[in-house]
Amino acid sequence: MPHRNAPLTETGRLRLARCVVDDNWPLRRAAERFQVSVGTAQRWADCYRLYGEAGMADRSSRPRTSPRRTPTRTERRIIKVRVLRRWGPARIAHLLRLVPSTVHRVLTRYGLARLAHLDRATGRGIRRYERERPGELVHVDIKKLGNIPDGGGHKALGRQAGRKNRAHAGYSYLHTAVDDHSRLAYSEIHADEKKETATGFWKRAHAFFVQAGITVERVLTDNGSCYRSRDWRDLLQEAQIAHKRTRPYRPQTNGKVERLNRTLLDEWAYARPYRSEQERREAFPHWLHTYNHHRGHTALKGQPPASRVPNLSGQYS
Repeated sequence: MPHRNAPLTETGRLRLARCVVDDNWPLRRAAERFQVSVGTAQRWADCYRLYGEAGMADRSSRPRTSPRRTPTRTERRIIKVRVLRRWGPARIAHLLRLVPSTVHRVLTRYGLARLAHLDRATGRGIRRYERERPGELVHVDIKKLGNIPDGGGHKALGRQAGRKNRAHAGYSYLHTAVDDHSRLAYSEIHADEKKETATGFWKRAHAFFVQAGITVERVLTDNGSCYRSRDWRDLLQEAQIAHKRTRPYRPQTNGKVERLNRTLLDEWAYARPYRSEQERREAFPHWLHTYNHHRGHTALKGQPPASRVPNLSGQYS
């Protein structure tokens, strides 16, 4: 593809070359006619003599040899350390006595620039996927969260005072369901993760998805005891929903809800120094509404989950 300011396209080069070679025009006259330098006219005329019309096409400006490129043996050592140890460029560079920028350039060349793209346990590339339609797969998980004592925790009072104030604050359990295709989320805060609590949560989550026009086909959970109970099995069977479980010690299989859990911690749970657990819980519904209806999602090209669920109520509020 020629440069946008280039005076000659491939057709123009061919016309110029034919004027010089076939019609015997002087180089200066051809250069003035096509508004290029005499040297340019000479170059395209020579290419036409050697290669014919094929010589008028753009050729790669990549050098035939790169004497200063990192040796292949060194590249292999960098890749080996990356795959076996899952280290970043700085640590690999220190081990191999290289410059971090060189290591990063090699990793980028071979598609290994981000550690997040590797499975921590095996070092293999993680396969990214997205279901084709809402409801085809819903991820469900429970996140254990330390309660904030009355008066505030360490973020509000400082590390030492916050530790004393937290003696009997207890824990909360965040039950969350996320649609794989749209990333639409439903979440509730509870005091435990028992089977009765999990099944009650799913009844309300399922009703939420149905109201949004989503027919849930499969549910993916970990191997927690509440998800292995008969109550959970019977509840899904009654609604004709298939139940899938993650492989043991593979939380990344349920990655979309795990990622939402991290977002919850960063943008809601620890976003500001709350003075009590009640204050934090009161802020949760507003945050969840913002996440579903207004917060841009990188996997959705900057659009919120509601953009993929046309029937979702309140998406314009």
